[in-house]
Amino acid sequence: MAKKRILLKIGTNTLTRETNHISRGKIEDIGMQIAALNEDYEFIIVSSGAIAAAKQFVKLESKGREIVVKQALASIGQPHLMRIFHENFSDLGLLTSQCLLSYSDFEKEQSKVNIVNTINVLIENNYIPIINENDTVATDEIQFGDNDKLAALAAVLLKVDILIIATNTNGIYTKSSIHDSTPETITLVKDIKSLQKEVGDTKSSQGTGGMQSKIEAAAIAKAANIETWVVNGLNDNFILNALKNKIPFTKIT
Repeated sequence: MAKKRILLKIGTNTLTRETNHISRGKIEDIGMQIAALNEDYEFIIVSSGAIAAAKQFVKLESKGREIVVKQALASIGQPHLMRIFHENFSDLGLLTSQCLLSYSDFEKEQSKVNIVNTINVLIENNYIPIINENDTVATDEIQFGDNDKLAALAAVLLKVDILIIATNTNGIYTKSSIHDSTPETITLVKDIKSLQKEVGDTKSSQGTGGMQSKIEAAAIAKAANIETWVVNGLNDNFILNALKNKIPFTKIT
């Protein structure tokens, strides 16, 4: 039986557990779940967090060049982020690899072929590809979607079975329940347009995304018949529990 392929997108708020530091415990939690699911699933990770990783070590002066400084922070933080993944995953017997992509890579046929070939070889040899945007040369993720769109494009290109977007809420809430301060998860969505009416345009505290960017990512995946799950990644075992339907989350079919 072929393994099912999951693309897991991890936002900065999840990786930091809503603090100012990358959480080794959260990365270990993710690794333990991947190890537990290794017999039936293969994983590709799209990870934010490079800028947050850098901020633990350095403070750069901006002088009106905020985007350039964020690009520099991403450059500093990316190897630290990968080191944390490597250290925690290797303790669990998991192998990791780094893939830096830009949105322009998805517009060139040869680049797309190269991405698919490289990542498939990595997976065949039991390496977990960890994708991030190449922030040194691109600013889209920094300015806009916190890797949500990148994750969706990669999910389509790599023909995954499920796109899991780990965030800091129990999925997408109904607008009325948020207004009443009693958040209620929308568990199943078949019509993306109806979902658009339920969300605002707020951004996350650490990342640059928000529910709007997640819905846009889900729409890209849906067009390729890929399910998107929006799951609370702050909770331990969130992947395992979502697969067993033990927790509230939003499934977009």
